[in-house]
Amino acid sequence: MRYFIELAYKGTNYNGWQYQPDAPSVQETLAEALSTLLRSKIDIVGAGRTDTGVHARQMFAHFDFEEKIDGEKLTQKLNSFLPKDIAIFRIIELHDDAHARFDATSRTYEYHINTTKNAFECNDSWYFSNELDVELMNAACKILMKHTDFECFSKVNTDVNTFECKIYFAHWEKHNNKLVFTITADRFLRNMVRAIVGTMVNIGMKKTSLEDLEEIIASKNRSKAGFSVPAHGLYLTEVKYDYIN
Repeated sequence: MRYFIELAYKGTNYNGWQYQPDAPSVQETLAEALSTLLRSKIDIVGAGRTDTGVHARQMFAHFDFEEKIDGEKLTQKLNSFLPKDIAIFRIIELHDDAHARFDATSRTYEYHINTTKNAFECNDSWYFSNELDVELMNAACKILMKHTDFECFSKVNTDVNTFECKIYFAHWEKHNNKLVFTITADRFLRNMVRAIVGTMVNIGMKKTSLEDLEEIIASKNRSKAGFSVPAHGLYLTEVKYDYIN
């Protein structure tokens, strides 16, 4: 039987979601906890990867187990067993071919910038005090949504077969001393959101023009795009499936 886990985690203490040979990961921590509680070797598959230091307000993963599981009880046990920076929301049984990664129809990320120094959010947002033109950055978002090939924002030497992504939503909002960028797409390339934000910041500082953005996307060249912003301001906030409410 196949089970889906809905969870959240603070990424500060982990080298991302994915298994790492000599460093702690969320995937390994969760798999070890499940294996201990179910007294069986459990392998888990996540909805995607998050880099070192990136947080997730909503992540899904799946695992297989031969016996019937009481999802509510196992959720309680896992939350007692796991470190305080990983929280399980629910465990649900699904059809055998359900897949946490391949069945996701969209994913949403947020990037948080504090424009004034905040001692309580130093691991949860990027402190950047330069003045940014948010209206110009939102004009850049409209350009972004016209395109589908985002090779210019992808890490080089990646193993993907295509750089095509459909962006459904991209927008900046300012809340007092905080800027929040929200982006939703059917899929994301490695480092894509952080590279987009870095490019947008350059646009907001008027170092890069809207015309430059069109040329950057057309170039398909990562070196033409902006810098990659720090990971600790990035959150995976939503993963959607047709069969999960």
